Amino acid sequence: MELSGAQALVGQLEREGVRHVFGVPGVQLDHVLDALAGARAAGGPIEYITARHEQGAAHMAEAYARTSERPGVCLVVPGPGVLNALPAVATGYACSSPMLCVAADIPSSLAGRGLGMLHELPDQDGVLASVTKWSARADAPARVPGLVREAIRRSRSGRPRPVALSIPADVLTARAEMDLERAGEGPDDGRAGASGVAGMSAESEQDVFAEIAAVLRSARRPMLYAGGGVLASRAGAALIALAEELSAPVVMSRNAGGAVPAHHGLAFPSLAAPRLLPLADVVLVVGSRFVSPRGTAVPTDPEATVVLVNADPADLGPPRRADLTLCADARTALGDLRAALASARAEAPPSGPESGWSPAELADVRAWCTRKVESVEPQWSYVRALREAIPDDGFLVNELTQVGYLAAVGYPVHHPGTFLTPGYQGTLGYGYPSALGVKVANPDRAVVSINGDGGFCWNMQELATARRYGIGVTAVVFNDNAYGNVRRIQADEFEGRFIGSDLTSPDFVRLAESFSVPAVRAETPARLAGALKDCLSEPGPSLIEVPVAEMPSVWPLLLGGSPGSVRD
Repeated sequence: MELSGAQALVGQLEREGVRHVFGVPGVQLDHVLDALAGARAAGGPIEYITARHEQGAAHMAEAYARTSERPGVCLVVPGPGVLNALPAVATGYACSSPMLCVAADIPSSLAGRGLGMLHELPDQDGVLASVTKWSARADAPARVPGLVREAIRRSRSGRPRPVALSIPADVLTARAEMDLERAGEGPDDGRAGASGVAGMSAESEQDVFAEIAAVLRSARRPMLYAGGGVLASRAGAALIALAEELSAPVVMSRNAGGAVPAHHGLAFPSLAAPRLLPLADVVLVVGSRFVSPRGTAVPTDPEATVVLVNADPADLGPPRRADLTLCADARTALGDLRAALASARAEAPPSGPESGWSPAELADVRAWCTRKVESVEPQWSYVRALREAIPDDGFLVNELTQVGYLAAVGYPVHHPGTFLTPGYQGTLGYGYPSALGVKVANPDRAVVSINGDGGFCWNMQELATARRYGIGVTAVVFNDNAYGNVRRIQADEFEGRFIGSDLTSPDFVRLAESFSVPAVRAETPARLAGALKDCLSEPGPSLIEVPVAEMPSVWPLLLGGSPGSVRD
């Protein structure tokens, strides 16, 4: 059939299971928007959601991808549109999110000539390649379907990460005879988890699993450390099964909250790492970068056997210490390890106690973590209020706030993937638009974002998007009229020479109401819990402003010279 490049893009996205596209329109995208409108009018499944800034659109797509089984897609104009989207794409790279950034470009015949065309960049493809695992350019309309198919495949295979596709304006308007690709065509298709061990024969693969299983089987005090890769591959059930098989505690990184529900007897927050790692004789690390905040190897008992499992070979080498490594998807590896362990146990049942971890010992570590978290006030009271009000399966999108820093180690997560962070990017302004993407992907579940007044102001314009599309996210804004973390550092390390850290913030209740978004003010943790319950019981967006004073630093607890502190 004859299609334009824009029609081919929309048609192939439909075949790939895309149901929402987030973007900001512009002249180079006119034909794509028209193709989306035509497809929708004909009963097509894709809804286009207009954000008020490309960063917001890309954050929505990234969080949508991270919390659903569908591709998260943002659509941006070239030049400033691409540059505005980069913080969110880089966040997706840090958090292993399978998102697709589709960027229009200036006409093919004018690219690279420096003629000052509207939205021209010297090297747009190079810019996109710097924050994605794969990027490509469509130089003809007939190539669009295959490149869209390949982009979606690559975003999901191996380690999931963002991908990008540039399409010049003339390619979008040109027409050609072509066929759309059938979804699922091509090798290595599907999410991370469809493939197993990288680059190994079946016999070698069995040998590696047998060797690791033998090490785990002989361990008296095995410990599992789970990173964000466990969530990315939907490996929580396999992780729990292996942990129960070994009677081994599981420490979850800040990016892996809920991989094992917080109420499970073997689940421990990242705060427990320095207490448990030195005591373990075998440490199985799955889906984590497993380096300290200083970029050094994480200390373990020198006599302990360390096993690293990761879908990315870059996370299996120095500076980490490892006795055994396995480049494999987390879900596949955990399932196969449990099977190998069960097989070995059946052949030769172990004698003596199966675990050297006593219930009292693990209870003591858990109590220590609880005491540490609850000692940080008033942050703990606010974290407790959030947990009280948000349903167990509800999402909390965490941002860079004094309350958020404590939530990263103290908020009990009961369902996998329901606690989101910007990972090592630490992207300010990420929280609110990301929460909108989560809610679009999960319309029947509660979604809350917590923000500081500084971070919320980066993307507060997306209140308009929430109102226009009825996206029922509740934003909680902790307002201290400062970049609180910067101000504290200036107070503690620079003798109180404050510069650039004090802010003049708006009245957030009145701001929200100006967008026709219901809003209230909650001055205490108890009032926050009540207000949040009320907001979540109503459809549509809402906002709660929480005025706060300067809070004590959480960093001594998060880092504090603890040798076992781990960065994902």
